[in-house]
Amino acid sequence: MIEDIVKDTESRMRKSVEVLKHEFSKIRTGRAHTSLLDHIMVPYYGNETPLKQIANVAVEDSRTLTVTPWEKNIVPVIEKAILTSDLGLNPATSGTVIRIPLPPLTEERRKDLVRVVRHEAEQGRVAIRNIRRDANSELKEALKEKLVSEDDEHQGIDRIQAITDRFIKEVDRQLQEKEKDLLSV
Repeated sequence: MIEDIVKDTESRMRKSVEVLKHEFSKIRTGRAHTSLLDHIMVPYYGNETPLKQIANVAVEDSRTLTVTPWEKNIVPVIEKAILTSDLGLNPATSGTVIRIPLPPLTEERRKDLVRVVRHEAEQGRVAIRNIRRDANSELKEALKEKLVSEDDEHQGIDRIQAITDRFIKEVDRQLQEKEKDLLSV
């Protein structure tokens, strides 16, 4: 019983950290990386399709991404989708290749992004704490229904706290890494 709760808790906390990593990958650090365009959806034959499913996205140099669509007729549609995205990028088309130059980040923009990253990290910590609360509630419920002893409940709570501490440290490590990336010129 306790082992199931602990395993479920650890699995859910791991997923929270993965979601945080995914959110961090969307925030650009001034260097080009293909995951920057992962969330862009393009209207393709009546369906919203992820960009990476209809085109090859590559890094040309440290400040330029290239998008090469599988079909020639989809180039203007992809260009419009990138222009209207929340990234503030201006794609330039040359034939069938779309080049996306990334403007350098200003100091003010870097500080704004650090604030955003810290907020995302705090959301991750809150999610992990909520998972801990749910697991502790399950343990208390199991004790109330006499499925586990008091000692087992206390051991379970201690194990869940240790797991929580480990994942909070991971969130903090991810945050430090991303802040360092953002503030390096």
